[in-house]
Amino acid sequence: MDDALAHWLALREAADVAARSEALTRQVIDSLPQRQPIHVVDLATGTGSNIRYLMDRLPRPQHWLAVDRSATLLAHLGRRMAGVQGPDVQIETRQSNLGTLEDRTLFAGRQLVTASALLDLVSAGWLRDLAARCQAAGASALFTVTYNGRTSCTPSEPEDALVLELFNQHQRTDKGLGGIAAGPDAPAAAAQGFASAGFIVRLEPSDWVLGPDLRDMQRLLIEGWAHAATEISPQRGADIAAWLARRLAHVDAGRSHITVGHDDLAAIPDR
Repeated sequence: MDDALAHWLALREAADVAARSEALTRQVIDSLPQRQPIHVVDLATGTGSNIRYLMDRLPRPQHWLAVDRSATLLAHLGRRMAGVQGPDVQIETRQSNLGTLEDRTLFAGRQLVTASALLDLVSAGWLRDLAARCQAAGASALFTVTYNGRTSCTPSEPEDALVLELFNQHQRTDKGLGGIAAGPDAPAAAAQGFASAGFIVRLEPSDWVLGPDLRDMQRLLIEGWAHAATEISPQRGADIAAWLARRLAHVDAGRSHITVGHDDLAAIPDR
């Protein structure tokens, strides 16, 4: 399962990079100390795509704490980052279940707390705890590529709206991260939580725009939507299967275009 997830993370990394808000990244970086080692925690790091994006943009030296529940994904990270660690970039990994944020050592001494493709999987309570932990540490925060529920496909199919609605319902189920996941409501919930904790908050769109060249990624994405929709509404399984076959035919014919809505969030302490 985790090896399959590593494959998915590799497929999506380029789309994530293309989608991210450079303006928000720059705003957060400008808020950080410039003349001392930067201490960063990357939550649910996976195979380290967020580290790879930020390490060449952040001032050096840097010390990273990369946290994930999966030893398999952390091993992938170690192999991919082996050639970049040195005196000015150090990466420490920690296997930890992030179902709660009770381990305050994750945040102590960090100037930056960051994650990619995480916030839509956690609960509203988890998001409030996250804002409180960042506030206590005096850390800036950058959370990227958070799903917001707004998706479109071309060519269209009659069941597109149904499948998207069912998928969004699935996103609002318990993912093991503090209770019922915020799902598509996560960007707004996170912005509210950080603003209430005294941060200056900005949201910017970071949509995936997937053309026919990203065939493998589109296939896995569509299959994932269909699987989740069927779990929510098994009685519509035949309709969803027919939709899946037609949607994959568009992919195979090289005519499929998909936009998946995401948001990036920057939160800077209002010192």
